[in-house]
Amino acid sequence: MEEVIEILYEDNHIIVVNKQPSQIVQGDKTGDEPLSELLKTYIKQRDAKLGNVFLGVTHRLDRPVSGVTVFAKTSKALTRMNELFRDGGITKFYWVIVKQLPPKKEGTLVHYLVRNEKQNKSFAYDKPVKDSKEAHLHYSVISKSDNYSLIEVQLFTGRHHQIRCQLSKIGSPIKGDLKYGADRSNPDGSISLHARSIEFIHPIKKERIKIIAPTPNDTLWRYFESQQ
Repeated sequence: MEEVIEILYEDNHIIVVNKQPSQIVQGDKTGDEPLSELLKTYIKQRDAKLGNVFLGVTHRLDRPVSGVTVFAKTSKALTRMNELFRDGGITKFYWVIVKQLPPKKEGTLVHYLVRNEKQNKSFAYDKPVKDSKEAHLHYSVISKSDNYSLIEVQLFTGRHHQIRCQLSKIGSPIKGDLKYGADRSNPDGSISLHARSIEFIHPIKKERIKIIAPTPNDTLWRYFESQQ
């Protein structure tokens, strides 16, 4: 099956794609071809490039997550995008589908996350503990169907499995996310977490840009998208 590449924005410096839930951003122990390599091949063929294609990974999404993903096409853009991510110069919103509503319609969550490498899982605590890192997000419930709710999350820190872990901690695990307490998996192996939008000052052009990623081609996702 040919991998889908959905380009949302591109210029000489960066390329932004809508990652599919099955794709990995960078190579891992599975040996599956990552999105970064697929994009390199695509650009090389499309532009008939003779030499190697430069493509830098600026941030990552977990494999079962979909949505907006930014790559740098030059080393200068990569350095500057890394600085933006590190210094909080990126505004990111995620959409999440949950079955159990959070205790409040909206709120700010601050937890202290400890990553367990062996389990590839993070654990949330209400107070700092050994090796914990502060995790900070804001959520609001923006739509409902008969059985599910759509939550919008603004992420302020970028911790391992942060949204998955923090929502699970307050009793609202993400649909399909068995690792963090969902009651069943999604048929395609995804979890219902979508990187909806990203906004930042372009690293070279210095213009503010905002990019929105359409939701996955799934009945429930499309229902919620149509309600906005």
